[in-house]
Amino acid sequence: MQVKADWLQNNGAKAICAALGDAGYKVYFVGGCVRNALLGAPASDIDIATDALPEKVLKVAKDAQLRAIPTGIEHGTVTIIVNNEPFEITTFRKDVETDGRRAVVAFSKDIKEDALRRDFTMNALYADIYGTVYDPLGGLNDLKNRHVRFIQDAHQRIKEDYLRILRFFRFHAIYGDPAGGIDADALDACASNLDGIESLSKERIGHEMRKLLAADDPAPSLASMSQSGVLMHVIAGANTASIAPLVHLESTTGINPNWMRRLLALGGEDVKDALRLSKKEAHLLAQMKNVVTEAMSPKVAGHLLGLEAGRDAMLVLAAHMATPVSETLDQELQTGVDAVFPITSADIPDSYKGPHLGKRLKQLNAAWINSNLCMTQAELLALPDEVSE
Repeated sequence: MQVKADWLQNNGAKAICAALGDAGYKVYFVGGCVRNALLGAPASDIDIATDALPEKVLKVAKDAQLRAIPTGIEHGTVTIIVNNEPFEITTFRKDVETDGRRAVVAFSKDIKEDALRRDFTMNALYADIYGTVYDPLGGLNDLKNRHVRFIQDAHQRIKEDYLRILRFFRFHAIYGDPAGGIDADALDACASNLDGIESLSKERIGHEMRKLLAADDPAPSLASMSQSGVLMHVIAGANTASIAPLVHLESTTGINPNWMRRLLALGGEDVKDALRLSKKEAHLLAQMKNVVTEAMSPKVAGHLLGLEAGRDAMLVLAAHMATPVSETLDQELQTGVDAVFPITSADIPDSYKGPHLGKRLKQLNAAWINSNLCMTQAELLALPDEVSE
């Protein structure tokens, strides 16, 4: 089988492949770029595999006057930079020992041994510079059927790196066939190795969950994660009930997927720590959660969150309540965005000083928000001072 892709014409990649090939080594594109090309999807990375040892890759690059950096040479990876574009070249490897987070590897001359240490069959696809595809493990058939399947024994693949549990659900969300269902052996292996999730860093978990939640339709995968117990180990208290309705609302309103919006719909406890959210992300999530929990109006949501985050909160609220989204949602949100609190400190009597002034302004702002931004300046100033009383 031949594959066509823009990266086959990439001058940097061609220069690297030519240099290694002329030196007598085997060289292939591998993994995601090959998989995505076969699906007609763009590739985010161009990874190259070779039977040349890392030291030989460095020598070949030097002889070809290519800049090479031993970025991960102990694991067999050399980065070659051509025209300011980096390419990772990794020597064929086989696992010698794993602990669920990292592996001790030995270099290999066998493409099949290199394929066997990868996670899913659809990721063990190789292509040479001419676009000829090499399929050592039957990944082409799985890719055609959109069947996300671990290579050989799913339990063993997971024990090599427990992050593969989350990768499995992400790959099913992006590449799997919802009508065909999820791979039963893989699901059983994920459910049987839940404790391994505890050994993973929260940063790695958060990175995977962002990608999963950004899939076009993560609902089936998230439902399977919940049923298998995986989701509970990632985000305690998360509930998937509103994800499918939310995805439907997004589709019918033409709104693009957004991982933060889906995370808001999931809910859960200690999400900031569970996924290592940044302070900015955690603050925004807390603000949106408050709007949804209090079932605030679109106008108030727009005022408190802005147009985009306000729209996200309203979509999640509609998903929770199983109601359609108003056709005038954006106009209502924009009204809130444009609304200005009609009170300034200059409007408050001079008798209010320091903290007392701040508390009075806060009281009046809360009253204005509770009135759906409708109370006038006069009405607000006429309110009794709850702080003093």
